[in-house]
Amino acid sequence: MARRRDERIDQAVLAAVSALLREVGYSALTMEAIAARAGTTKPAIRRRWKNQQQLVVAAMAHDRIGVVEIDTGCVHCDLVAHLEALREGMDDPALSRVLPGLLADLADDPQLRAEFLAVVWEPRRQACLVTLRTAQQRGEVSLADADFVIDLFAAPIVFRALFRHAEMGPGFAEKVTDAVLGGVGAADARRCRRAGSGPAAS
Repeated sequence: MARRRDERIDQAVLAAVSALLREVGYSALTMEAIAARAGTTKPAIRRRWKNQQQLVVAAMAHDRIGVVEIDTGCVHCDLVAHLEALREGMDDPALSRVLPGLLADLADDPQLRAEFLAVVWEPRRQACLVTLRTAQQRGEVSLADADFVIDLFAAPIVFRALFRHAEMGPGFAEKVTDAVLGGVGAADARRCRRAGSGPAAS
């Protein structure tokens, strides 16, 4: 009879990876350090994850940094919240110190890339897609290509986070939201913010 997998080890390892990524970054991460921090062994880790890159992706998926589910009834407010969460997430060392090196590994490993997109990036896109679809049902936005629109929202934040060529202050998420909403026929969706009435206004 197969021995039941100890989920406590899984959780300890994922927590160790997240903590070490914040402390030492992606390039300096080692299986030895992960095992020591988690209080387990390298063989125990390798029975669960085939390599260190897959383990990092699993830890990122577990943490769900920058993912929010929100529905205030105001598409502008909701999208600002999504983008602000992404902006703050990209400032988290568990993302900012990982993505540059991890992206190089993803380019050389199609299977790892597919896994990263499915378990790390897709939850963010789906959360934003729910907001856009709900707003579309309310008649606030027109979406011919929702995936393209989501990319328009996320791209400025990801681009600046990766290249650090310009600052992203707390108002950057709202600036991006205004620019993109203006291009998808959502002039009315910004009315609550301009009027200062908030999402609950009548």
